[in-house]
Amino acid sequence: TECSVTSGMSIASDDLSAQGMSVPSSSYVWPPGTRLQESVGPCGLSVRPQMNMDMALLDKARLSLQTMDYTRTTWKDDDGDTILHIYTAKGEREYAFAAAEKLQELGKLDTKEHRGKTALLVAVTANQPEIVQDLLTLGADISICDIKGQTALHLAATYGFPQVMKVILSMEHGVDLEARNFEGLTPLHCAVISHNATMKALASSSSSPAWLHDGNLQSQAENKLSCLHLLLEAGASLLSQEIKSNKTVLHLAVKEGNIELVHFFLREQIPDMQAFINMKAHGHTALHMAAGLHGSPYQEELIRLLLNKGADPSIRNLENDQPVHLLQNGEQGEKLKLILKKRNASRRRITSLQDQE
Repeated sequence: TECSVTSGMSIASDDLSAQGMSVPSSSYVWPPGTRLQESVGPCGLSVRPQMNMDMALLDKARLSLQTMDYTRTTWKDDDGDTILHIYTAKGEREYAFAAAEKLQELGKLDTKEHRGKTALLVAVTANQPEIVQDLLTLGADISICDIKGQTALHLAATYGFPQVMKVILSMEHGVDLEARNFEGLTPLHCAVISHNATMKALASSSSSPAWLHDGNLQSQAENKLSCLHLLLEAGASLLSQEIKSNKTVLHLAVKEGNIELVHFFLREQIPDMQAFINMKAHGHTALHMAAGLHGSPYQEELIRLLLNKGADPSIRNLENDQPVHLLQNGEQGEKLKLILKKRNASRRRITSLQDQE
């Protein structure tokens, strides 16, 4: 949807066919008496448009849609987009609201386009928090997902849209923080994976002086971190493991050498931080993954940080390897090997003393 609509196209007119769209006609015409002040939302409750909406433009949009017959109102283009999808993707809020009212009356507010996206999901990916709010107010299904199993929360987390996420999280009912997409990822997992990718792009671009003049990547990283904050504040679980390999968000961050996120997660107040750090993903702890980061500038810092927070260097993976066995050869590997062996010996002494008591 968001790719199939050009930014220069105008559809704020009475007749969509005037915009080059082939819209079928029908003999069925909407009954007279358009409500110009409020519509009816879920459970028959009246829904007033938001105060910052252009009421004159909303009235115009409602009158425009009032003259449309049933077929034209529910019409879909070749991509499965309704007029609501199109208005939403373009950010034409008043027209989107008027179209949503009509489709809501027909029970078609959650109509999907060819990628399985409803107008709500399109509003999320288009970073339109006000339209997201309008659609939710009118009764759009907040739990619905696209063909990849992504809910509105997954999409906001992936794209890094904190304002949209705030709107979604403000809903009292229906928001599932632990919903899984078809890859077994929660919104928090998606936010971490997306932040990893942005930080990787930042690291690659930092070698060029031009990146200093383009704050786009830095802004993306900040927005995605804000989404992580919002999800955790709302109660998303750090302990959730993705289904394919049982990775937690800590595994995901360590595996990509994302030192900023690792610091962030280890500052969180978790009842049993040591148990969290030593959780396994197909046998590997976060420390195993840090040991395998050959060539990463953050490998040593990650290993020290995890050890200081309670990582156990004696744990073996499915191949019976301890983290020390996964280190690289050479001077740096020997240095890290010494760090791990000292910590392992220290843990054994402490355990022995506890046993004697």
